Amino acid sequence: MRRVITYGTFDLLHYGHIHLLRRAKQLGDYLIVGLSTDEFNEMKGKKSYFSYEQRKLLLEAIKYVDEVIPEENWEQKVRDIISYSVDIFVMGDDWKGKFDFLNNYCQVVYLQRTVEVSTTKIKMDIQRDVSFLCQE
Repeated sequence: MRRVITYGTFDLLHYGHIHLLRRAKQLGDYLIVGLSTDEFNEMKGKKSYFSYEQRKLLLEAIKYVDEVIPEENWEQKVRDIISYSVDIFVMGDDWKGKFDFLNNYCQVVYLQRTVEVSTTKIKMDIQRDVSFLCQE
């Protein structure tokens, strides 16, 4: 059984996330998602719309995802790869090169992002639309 792992915040789940998860799952038999906790997001300077538990519930409902684990810090990836017997580590290509050091533990694959959509863009679009409506 080939185990694949990926990490992310997965806030405001959208079709770009689904494409990434589907392609990650196609690389193996079992997909683990390391989901950034609210505390870790805060350390990264991020604020999620949905809580960790709500985001976890959404991910667990996706047929490509076999298991969701908490991502609590940057350093845990090596430990997770070893303890979950991971064969392939997957991230979007916006992270290209950042995790190459993990090649010492498993295969690292950077998948092309769905360029036209991102959580940041969705949040900016909503903020712009709300600002416009408030000006009327």
